[in-house]
Amino acid sequence: MRKLFFIAGFCSLMAAPAYAQTVSAWETKADRSELFALQPETVDFDYKRNERSAYIVVDPAQSYQTMEGFGFALTGGSAEHLIKMTPSARHEILQEMFNPKDGVGFSYIRLTLGSSDLNSFTFSYDDIEEGKEDFKLKHFSLSQDLKDVVPVMQEILGINPDIPVMSSPWSAPVWMKESGNIRGGKLRKDCYQVYAEYFVKYVQAMEKEGIHIDAVTIQNEPLNSRNTPSMPWDPADQIEFVKNNLGPEFEKAGLDTDIIVFDHNCDRPDYALAIYNDPDAARYVTGSAYHHYRGDLSAMKYVYEARPDKKIYFTEQMTTERPGMDRIDIAAPVKRLIIGVTRNWSSNVILWNLAADPLNDPHTDNGGCSMCQGAITIDGDKVTRNLAYYVIAHASKLVPPGSKRIFSTAPGERSISICEDEQHPQMWRTNVIEKADVPDNVTFLTPQGKIVMIVSNDSWSRREVNIQYNGKFARVRLAPGSVATYVWDAE
Repeated sequence: MRKLFFIAGFCSLMAAPAYAQTVSAWETKADRSELFALQPETVDFDYKRNERSAYIVVDPAQSYQTMEGFGFALTGGSAEHLIKMTPSARHEILQEMFNPKDGVGFSYIRLTLGSSDLNSFTFSYDDIEEGKEDFKLKHFSLSQDLKDVVPVMQEILGINPDIPVMSSPWSAPVWMKESGNIRGGKLRKDCYQVYAEYFVKYVQAMEKEGIHIDAVTIQNEPLNSRNTPSMPWDPADQIEFVKNNLGPEFEKAGLDTDIIVFDHNCDRPDYALAIYNDPDAARYVTGSAYHHYRGDLSAMKYVYEARPDKKIYFTEQMTTERPGMDRIDIAAPVKRLIIGVTRNWSSNVILWNLAADPLNDPHTDNGGCSMCQGAITIDGDKVTRNLAYYVIAHASKLVPPGSKRIFSTAPGERSISICEDEQHPQMWRTNVIEKADVPDNVTFLTPQGKIVMIVSNDSWSRREVNIQYNGKFARVRLAPGSVATYVWDAE
């Protein structure tokens, strides 16, 4: 059984020439015989068309959102494992994950603003003695992040200085909350202003460490108080906070950090729209962020259609597999989280989370995620690459930031073909297929002039992938349960 692991021969594989109108393929097969492997065979476009086949028509003239990146959350737990590795082992795996030329090029990072449920313990940047308050933020400190998150992030930026960074809080400092508890409990109204100043201090402190925060979400999962940490927000309160406190404070401080609202499941498209409906709040807001533990991905499209002036972001989804499996169930998550998410207008895809140990530790005990496997599993200096790693690699390596999603025929859409009349040779007829039987796919045009198509075959049968581009045709085959990223020159 031929098993070509992506990293092992990467430099030699990338040296393979790419000719105009020749399709190259990177493939992951369900039986693990290929794991994001560049295939030795290529297919050329020609003028021969199979009259009985439905084609995926690719049209760069119809373009949609600009992609900002594909990546993972660098949680405190992820950084804790990475910082404990030997420097050489850590450098090697970070180069593999984040180098856009010689690695898989993960291209977006989400940080936790304070602790999340994937930390060994909970903390904020302004923890003080119980019963005390600190409205002047005299005790503000990045001290905990300076032990792991900051140095790991600095090393990543040394590999790719252009990688965008988004930060999300799980809770305000306990002394700012009505409950006095890190789990649940709303932000006190009299703490709205100091909490906005807390955000500003965080962005400025990270900037001093050489880490530019491109965007913040106001609250991770504002409708979930069961995590430790967590803090509920309803839309009316976020409106008040954004327009009266956070927006003006960012403006006053001269920050170019984007403000993102919601950051929760696809079952509540109304949440962001309610905030956008307040013009004083909306003017400070760049867009809204979504997870997919509930609801349908189409909710993102509904929000975009209602407010196309606001961006859509996808900021979290846990994607796991059981260790030691003979098969890799990659078709379904690629179909949902790469194809489905981007077809519903998201400018990025961030999965949860980058790294954990073989026991999926660390996590908080009361409301922490005990099943949150990382994209990689770290055991000392030993690294295992998991399902989520390959899901993101199929996009991040070949769809760099700045790429545009472009039109390609989706399953069930109309397809039109030209076929020869059975009775009259050389006479051509139009054949209309109202619901094309094509595999799930999404297509991008990169700044480098490449067409990149990601295809998922979640069936039990081998699928033919028939592609039409600029009046030429190509046919490739995709094994059952497999995914492929196809690349060819736009001109």
